[in-house]
Amino acid sequence: MTLRFGADVSTAQTEYGTVLLDQRSGDYWELNPTGALVVRTLMEGGDRAAAVAALVARFDIDTDRAARDVDALVRDLREAGLVS
Repeated sequence: MTLRFGADVSTAQTEYGTVLLDQRSGDYWELNPTGALVVRTLMEGGDRAAAVAALVARFDIDTDRAARDVDALVRDLREAGLVS
């Protein structure tokens, strides 16, 4: 489940997470530290299980909740056309 941002998506790290800019529409997305960790894990070649494990290890969250959060974030990013 490796993610790649589209060519028209710019990213910037902030002290609060990651900001995404869709240059086609001008829309901004702000990922909190949880979302930023999921995206970073998947962009670095990790799979869904690695992203879930990263959330469980870093935050006070159980595996089922982490899996739902990973799936929801990936779905939302894909539906917005930000990742492939």
